[in-house]
Amino acid sequence: MQLSLCLSKPAQHLKNPLMAASGSGSIMWFRKGLRIHDNPALEYASKGSDFVYPVFVIDPHYMEPDPKAFSPGSRLAGLNRIRFLLESLVDLDTSLKKLGSRLLILRGEPGQVLTRCLKEWGVKKLCFEYDTDPHYQALDIRVKEYASAAGIEVFSPVSHTLFNPADIIQRNGGKPPLTYQSFLKLAGQPSWASSPLLTSISSLPPVGDVGSCEISEVPTIKDLGYGDIEQEWIPFRGGESEALKRLKESISDKEWVANFEKPKGNPSAFVKPATTVLSPYLKFGCLSSRYFYQCLQDVYKNVQKHTSPPVSLAGQLLWRDFFYTVAFGTPNFDRMEGNKLCKQIPWNDDDELLAAWREARTGYPWIDAIMVQLRKWGWMHHLARHSVACFLTRGDLFLHWERGRDVFERLLIDSDWAINNGNWLWLSCSSFFYQYNRIYSPISFGKKYDPNGDYIRHFLPVLKDMPKEYIYEPWTAPPGIQRKAKCIIGRDYPKPGLSSTIYCA
Repeated sequence: MQLSLCLSKPAQHLKNPLMAASGSGSIMWFRKGLRIHDNPALEYASKGSDFVYPVFVIDPHYMEPDPKAFSPGSRLAGLNRIRFLLESLVDLDTSLKKLGSRLLILRGEPGQVLTRCLKEWGVKKLCFEYDTDPHYQALDIRVKEYASAAGIEVFSPVSHTLFNPADIIQRNGGKPPLTYQSFLKLAGQPSWASSPLLTSISSLPPVGDVGSCEISEVPTIKDLGYGDIEQEWIPFRGGESEALKRLKESISDKEWVANFEKPKGNPSAFVKPATTVLSPYLKFGCLSSRYFYQCLQDVYKNVQKHTSPPVSLAGQLLWRDFFYTVAFGTPNFDRMEGNKLCKQIPWNDDDELLAAWREARTGYPWIDAIMVQLRKWGWMHHLARHSVACFLTRGDLFLHWERGRDVFERLLIDSDWAINNGNWLWLSCSSFFYQYNRIYSPISFGKKYDPNGDYIRHFLPVLKDMPKEYIYEPWTAPPGIQRKAKCIIGRDYPKPGLSSTIYCA
């Protein structure tokens, strides 16, 4: 399986001071990192092992239906993200089978399942990618303690991010850097950046005897209990193969890569989004951020000039690491109370306003169209996210950023604990950014990108016949125009509530 797309140097194995156990079995525990390329944990699991057990555990809390949730999905994730994950697992299983292995799907509480596997399979090594999320930190401590007591070697390398957040925090005197520039100064160049990453594997050791453990194939949505639920067409398919394809397409346009400049870009572009749409693949580790970074460096070396952090594509990967580092070093990062970085703001508490925002019933077509795209596709452009997050918090509704964060956490296919919380802290002016008067207008901001309102017409078909003069403010259309457009405001589409906000963007 040849995965090298843009590195001309020959791949080589990563060196590690730990000696591989000889003539034994290893468990490769997949959680994120759902890929073959640049996967140090998988590489180490296969070294000196007669058998490798590639394991993924289906956690019922994450996967199984919750009838009480506001959208189809489990208690913790919407159906779009669950579907994306399942597609990623199918792709990983296909890749493993080409290498003489397969993905072993088990069900249950992951810590208990792993402990049973370690007992029953008699392995000498447990390998998994390090994860900074609090959920995994607590889980990993339990699993590591059992493995250590049983004399099982644990190898858990940092490969989900460009840097080890703990190293950055240590360099900063035990505290996370709180500005992007201070983070860049501390981080410097990644230690691995000038060395080729392992991007191809010719084979893996076979899977050993699984004993009495109940192994299954990757389940379908229906297998998980969702029945014959009708799913929207979504242009983003999960998996490493799709991630590498998208990466190849993105970096093939060297001029576009060289000139990429965030926050510029058209948030209303939906047929061909104005960005890479690689975020969900980075979130699940279908694409290595380190490999992406090296590919970008190769492009930069071969162009006359290019943008730089914070606005460049490489700068976006560094933003990702910045949020990971701050989140890892900040207790209660995902809440207002007890979070020393977060301003304590007396937000409004109005379930009806929250529901109107969440269900695309605010009466502002630009805002509502974005929320429809979120619900249907599980993704929208970063400036679209900025618009609706600002509208919910300091812009119009003055509702708690945690409420909006929870909606994004459920519906986004690329929802990432550190980045989602970091962005909501930023956009609500609770931390990092404090220009609270810089408001995204729910009327003029979208109009400057899409004056005809094509984005609104696509995601809000009730307004598809509204003349462009009124598409962003349909309540101003005369009654005759509304009748002709077959959209009476207040009946077919909501009339917005009153707002005293003065818009600046």
